[in-house]
Amino acid sequence: MNALPPKQRKIIHIDMDAFFASVEQRDNPQYRGLPLVVGGLPQGRGGVVAAASYEARKYGIRSAMPSKRAVQLCPDVIFVRPRFPAYKEVSGHIREIFHRYTDLIEPLSLDEAYLDVTEDKQGIGSAIEIARQIKAAIKAELNLTASAGISINKFVAKIASDMNKPDGLTFISPAQIEEFMENLPVSKFYGVGKVTADKMRSHNWHTGADLKKLSEEELTRYFGKAGRFYYHIVRGIDDRPVVSDRETKSLAAEDTFEFDLTLVEDMNRELDRLAETVCRRLKNYELKGRTITLKIKYADFRQITRSLSFPYFIDDFETISGTAKQLLASTDLEKVKIRLLGISLSNFRDQAPKEPKGASVQLSLF
Repeated sequence: MNALPPKQRKIIHIDMDAFFASVEQRDNPQYRGLPLVVGGLPQGRGGVVAAASYEARKYGIRSAMPSKRAVQLCPDVIFVRPRFPAYKEVSGHIREIFHRYTDLIEPLSLDEAYLDVTEDKQGIGSAIEIARQIKAAIKAELNLTASAGISINKFVAKIASDMNKPDGLTFISPAQIEEFMENLPVSKFYGVGKVTADKMRSHNWHTGADLKKLSEEELTRYFGKAGRFYYHIVRGIDDRPVVSDRETKSLAAEDTFEFDLTLVEDMNRELDRLAETVCRRLKNYELKGRTITLKIKYADFRQITRSLSFPYFIDDFETISGTAKQLLASTDLEKVKIRLLGISLSNFRDQAPKEPKGASVQLSLF
């Protein structure tokens, strides 16, 4: 007897519209209708745009842009500092709305997530109707808007959610997927950055249809493992499941500073603060890890990482902070300007072995 074909999945990608900026405009009526940036202030060396309202985007302001550039594009732009506890609280409410329909939820960040509604809790059956109800609940309960993309796989749903922002709802049917991917510019492929897009265009590959002419071997030769993914995705094939309980691989805290750090004592003080945050989060998740990683981004945007691994599991402030400072000291600190520092702990295990009493620990640098 022939096996039944697998049931076609129903995937929704929900993406909040200008999330941080929209929360600020909701909570502060004086900002509504005005160009607003959430991020570092432009004084001194300046910060970076974390989010921009749609009014600011009309001037070409985008996230990750230096704040000074944002002021050049729009001298009247309003800057506000991020309020991450407020954004996290809103994100939790959004997640609760999602759970009314499915428990198969894969969050990508505070403001976006995949939902698998192939079997929904309320027996609605229609992914389009579920997306409409979710959007309506977010609007009614939080006074915010979200955009939704709906299809049979994650890749297409992700792209669809960005097509009619803000407050959009876009459905790409199974019959439309292959033509949709053929017409899609390579720069719109999720995960294709500027460097890869430029490389593709240098070979005169501008759309999915151009990539589709290449064999899997050719794409792999040009792009490594990603080439195999491109080969399948231009044909509308994406079998990745929505993973609701992704294993925690690392836990981190980092900060971009309003002014570049040039003094070691200032750097160490910031490392203490970051280590406190990491320790607090480790306690919340009841995690211990063996590998501490220090992330450094310099004023010229050059970035390095340094790591140390322990033979036992740790979660205490003294070890994390002291190791981060040791890693910092191992770098060249002569005449440097540091714009960002970060500390992460990884290499977790469910059961941490006890530290050997009286043992002399030799750390491995890699």
